[in-house]
Amino acid sequence: MNAFSGIRAVFLWTAAVLMAGAALAQSSVRNPTNAQLLEQLKRVEADPKLSASAYKAGEYVAGFCANCHGLNGNSTHDDTPNLASQNPVYLLNQMQKFASGERRNEFMESLIKAMDLNERVGSAWFFNKQPVTTVSKAPAALIQKGKVYYEKVCFRCHGADGYGSVTYARLAGQQVAYVTMTLKRYRSGS
Repeated sequence: MNAFSGIRAVFLWTAAVLMAGAALAQSSVRNPTNAQLLEQLKRVEADPKLSASAYKAGEYVAGFCANCHGLNGNSTHDDTPNLASQNPVYLLNQMQKFASGERRNEFMESLIKAMDLNERVGSAWFFNKQPVTTVSKAPAALIQKGKVYYEKVCFRCHGADGYGSVTYARLAGQQVAYVTMTLKRYRSGS
């Protein structure tokens, strides 16, 4: 990709986000609070028209996220999480952590801070509606060993099926390298 096509991509993404944001009934809120995000999500869940608008806005925003998180939230990078099928409340909470600096990633912090209320809710709504399409490439014996451990320890927070909750990430269908890296970071406190 040359410099011109990179600038063009950013311009097109920005234009798409602005158009999609205008489609939502709510006015945009910069630096939304957790309460504002959750209230908007409740509106989206309750109103089919608003739900459709949020999905469309989220689809535009997701076009930019696709560079790292893959088309429809299925990452093609082993060290990057899948966003597909994640709980929208969980995704919004993680966005807030990036925006506040509680969760550290310079690129994500800047990107999330640039998103308004409707862009955040729309992208969380869109990603939640996408199916996970990744398949583990690990050997069957390793998968079985991991399953045994998961059923002893991990299910308590992430659920028996690995689908997570509003508080805990969906692990089912997640990138193996990403989960491994994240577990090491949790263990080290980083």
